Amino acid sequence: MQLPPLIKGRLVRRYQRFLADIVLESGEQVVAHCPNTGRMLGCYTPNAQVWVSDSQNPKRRCRYTWELIATPESLVGIHTGRANDLVAEALQHQRLPLDTANLHIKREVKLGDSRLDMVLYDEHQQLRWVIEVKNVTLRENQAALFPDAPSVRGRKHIQCLMELTQQGIQSALVFCVQRGDVCYFNGAYAIDPLYHQMLHQAQAAGVHLWAIAADPTPEQITLQRLLPIQLSP
Repeated sequence: MQLPPLIKGRLVRRYQRFLADIVLESGEQVVAHCPNTGRMLGCYTPNAQVWVSDSQNPKRRCRYTWELIATPESLVGIHTGRANDLVAEALQHQRLPLDTANLHIKREVKLGDSRLDMVLYDEHQQLRWVIEVKNVTLRENQAALFPDAPSVRGRKHIQCLMELTQQGIQSALVFCVQRGDVCYFNGAYAIDPLYHQMLHQAQAAGVHLWAIAADPTPEQITLQRLLPIQLSP
């Protein structure tokens, strides 16, 4: 995925969850939208170098959007809203273990009580796959971890995927890792042990668990590297 032209800056602080004060290269301090609902553990560091996109819309509440942050090990893409596009691109280019040659992707589809990120239909409009995407920014000991905060919503999605699998529908939970300094994926047991337990249950029930990582740059983010899944405490 090609990113829009980004502007380099320095992070002052994040607050009220969705706002961040950032000093741009020009010296101007701006309020940027923070498109990440998590705690951003392991990648939120005041005074770190960051990159923002400019909507060039003076009427927008936050003209700028925070896109990337530099950690000592890697650039990290913090824009959760880009995860679905990144995974859709990876599917279209056959970078995930799923043959999409004769399948059509629909986004944000409601099934039962849940709205799932992607559903894949064949040429006869038969439902073949359901996919839920999670954005991952947390790293510990070379492991990409999710979630970075207790996630009731995430557990609900796992339950939905297990139920669909029991109905004979193929399902997958895809972890979109927007950082390049990781070697494998694990559930964040210390943060949400119930979510970690449900990952084990989902895997045993036949839900596919895939993690795919990018090496972000200020110009592009491309998911290319499948990570092993190692579910251990």
